[in-house]
Amino acid sequence: MQNVVLGIDLGTSSVKIVMLNKQGELVGQCTQSYPLIEVKDNFVEQDPGVWVEQTIRGIEMLLQQVTDVIVEGISFSGQMHGLVMLSEQLQPLRNAILWNDTRTTSQCRLIKDTLGEKLYSITKNDALEGFTLPKLLWVKEHEPNIYEQLHMFVLPKDYLRFKLTGELCIEPSDAAGTLLFDMDNQSWSKEICASFNIPQTVCPPLVTSDQLVGYLLPKYKELFSQNSEISVYAGGADNACGALGAGIVNPRSALVSIGTSGVVLTPSDTARYVGNFIHSFSYLEKFSNYIMGVTLAAGESLRWYKSTFAPNLDFDNLLHEIEGIPIGSNGLLYTPYLFGERTPYGDANIRASFIGIKNTHHRSHFTRAIVEGITFSLKQCFDLLKEQNNQIEQIVCIGGAVKNEIWLQIVADIFGMPVSKLTNEQGPALGAAMIAGIGVGWFESYEQAVSICVETSRTLLPNMNNHQQYTKYFECYKLIYSETVSINDMLKNIVNEV
Repeated sequence: MQNVVLGIDLGTSSVKIVMLNKQGELVGQCTQSYPLIEVKDNFVEQDPGVWVEQTIRGIEMLLQQVTDVIVEGISFSGQMHGLVMLSEQLQPLRNAILWNDTRTTSQCRLIKDTLGEKLYSITKNDALEGFTLPKLLWVKEHEPNIYEQLHMFVLPKDYLRFKLTGELCIEPSDAAGTLLFDMDNQSWSKEICASFNIPQTVCPPLVTSDQLVGYLLPKYKELFSQNSEISVYAGGADNACGALGAGIVNPRSALVSIGTSGVVLTPSDTARYVGNFIHSFSYLEKFSNYIMGVTLAAGESLRWYKSTFAPNLDFDNLLHEIEGIPIGSNGLLYTPYLFGERTPYGDANIRASFIGIKNTHHRSHFTRAIVEGITFSLKQCFDLLKEQNNQIEQIVCIGGAVKNEIWLQIVADIFGMPVSKLTNEQGPALGAAMIAGIGVGWFESYEQAVSICVETSRTLLPNMNNHQQYTKYFECYKLIYSETVSINDMLKNIVNEV
């Protein structure tokens, strides 16, 4: 019999649950998927009830796989920004509107026009379609009957935690992504709420990430067949938890995460507005911060490409084809703007492009162009972070790229820096489990948790000859946005006329 904690990561396409022991070893894991609800172009939603159902199913499966354990604590990570609206009876009023939903361009304009420079001084962020406040204002305008019933909003992981414990709360790493949060004072902004006639009471109570917020409800505790209570801790946003799970706890290191979206993140000494659609968010420790750039369709670009053009190939075989393709895919470039783009453009209208197609290109060239385009987009984010933090010496990569050595080497070559992969690459779920470990008293600090739970398995060095070639392609890549932005605006207008 061994004591363990659980980390639950509520992602965009699936919930992942990991089991961690006191020695920092993962003793079990389970993943359960769920669908997106794409009601029309730019609208992306999910049913919050499905999150709960699949999480419980995942816990049941994990406990069948790993027996003779006592679960001391549970904590959570989750997709950021998503809006879950609750009635007075604490029932969802509609489907959750997700981070990659971009219907709220006009609401973002309203926020900027109303708040002006105060937006940046209070939130340290730009108004972007993915954030929570624009979604709230969209519902207020387009679904007033639903908005009028709003008692409180929460973010995805906080809804899941509420259903398992009966306790409603949010912590700063997720609150910072709502555009309703005062970063300097680590509190809800009275000024922003008042500017849009939003009662501050609809904002959930604030707690810290490793704070004990409750215990598992009896009907769910029964799953574990143990007498002792199961403590539940607040947790954090997926990017913050992913950074913790990768050992990113000081400004000398940066995270490159390639999931559905792509993220480049580094800790920051202060909360400050950076510009260029770089986000400034709260980290997991009180008064700690990080800055982050985002590519909206990173792994999603490869998933879309495979399902559309190579549905019968698995990802391993698809990526194996790119090994013999030269750098730059023989003059073929891809921009991963399937949903628009976050950093550095903040443009919901821009769309993806293949540039340079010729009759000598085959599927393998397009596959490599997809991989290189995703990585170029992340390099744009990294260069902007490096301007703010020139201490970065180490890159840790998690997500899709680490599963393929060719792609990981492409990251090292395009960035021109050593790139490390981890022995146990479990991302946000591991970070959530580490928070639970801190909560139950296993680890004295986030740094100690990292020293025990996180291990580098390999570091790939860049081929500087390849880096020089990639630099030339990267300069071409950066021109594509400005050369296609007006075309995409025209195309959107034509489509909207039909």
